[in-house]
Amino acid sequence: MGELKLMKGNEALAEAAIRAGVDGYFGYPITPQSEVIEYLMAEKPFERTGMVVLQAESEVASINMLYGGGGTGKKVMTSSSSPGISLMQEGLSYLAGAEIPCVVANVVRGGPGLGDIQPAQSDYFQSVKGGGHGDYRLLVLAPSSVQEMSDFVPLAFDLAFKYRTPALIVSDGLIGQMMEKVELFDQIPRLTDEEVIKRHPWATNGKPKGGERRILTSLDLDPHKLERHNWHLQEKYKTIEENEVRFEMLHCEDAEYIIVAYGSSARIAQKSIQLAREKGIKVGLLRPITLWPFPKKPIDELTKKGVKGFLSVEMSAGQMIEDVKLVVEGRTKVEHFGRYGGVIHSPEQVLEALEQKLIGG
Repeated sequence: MGELKLMKGNEALAEAAIRAGVDGYFGYPITPQSEVIEYLMAEKPFERTGMVVLQAESEVASINMLYGGGGTGKKVMTSSSSPGISLMQEGLSYLAGAEIPCVVANVVRGGPGLGDIQPAQSDYFQSVKGGGHGDYRLLVLAPSSVQEMSDFVPLAFDLAFKYRTPALIVSDGLIGQMMEKVELFDQIPRLTDEEVIKRHPWATNGKPKGGERRILTSLDLDPHKLERHNWHLQEKYKTIEENEVRFEMLHCEDAEYIIVAYGSSARIAQKSIQLAREKGIKVGLLRPITLWPFPKKPIDELTKKGVKGFLSVEMSAGQMIEDVKLVVEGRTKVEHFGRYGGVIHSPEQVLEALEQKLIGG
């Protein structure tokens, strides 16, 4: 067993960044994720591993620092919360277009606009559909525990470098602020400059003597070349969809109704399922772990088995429900239940919604 600690979700994310061998973290404080940079500053990871931690002058600056650092083949990371992620969207599109790996964590807060500092899941469209411009996708992992806030950091980097793409960790203010026991993984050594060059021959290498200079850019003024590049990206995304879908199913074997929920909503839904089964209602939970690629196949298979209805439970006005409906294609009922603006629903409210919208509706 690894080292056990009682930590906030934001702290677990920060500690995982150090242990994952991250070379540079470039961030900017915003509630409810400010503990990430605060923890990193307090831990002085430069003395532990050589990791650089820098508070940028803005979110726009931090995402462009990821472009520079990630372009050299180094492990680089930032984190923010909803309005800050909005400011990063142009940079994320550039990173996706230039195929530069990096990790971005979003600890979602209520909106729209500045909103509040309470938990929400209303950044689904921004994260999963890609809030920036152009035809691109981002790998999106959705932790539902403090443990997963830690575990998903090295996983996100593995996927980002495997496919040369930015990876997002989409959490919320509840998981970011709550405290749980975490089993920390062992330190992963940072790569030396020589190892980086050997592993990532695509990376920029300055202006080497007698060598080829590599330039990473998303700019191409030739429309035919840009179209070929887009075809390449779409093929890559298809490969990711075929190989990297992650999800969890609970009590779905005999379920007549399925709750689809991620992150904090999935935690709440587990209690709702217990309450439902005590009343003789057969309910299961499907938790997407990757919001993209979305777990279409298990939802399709449950539909084919004759599930009577799906309830998409979100701390939003209903965003993920669109992806559920696209899979179900009208073959059975799909309803939504959510609270907005940072209000957290209760297990009893979820069960009541299921009874009213699916069973009694």
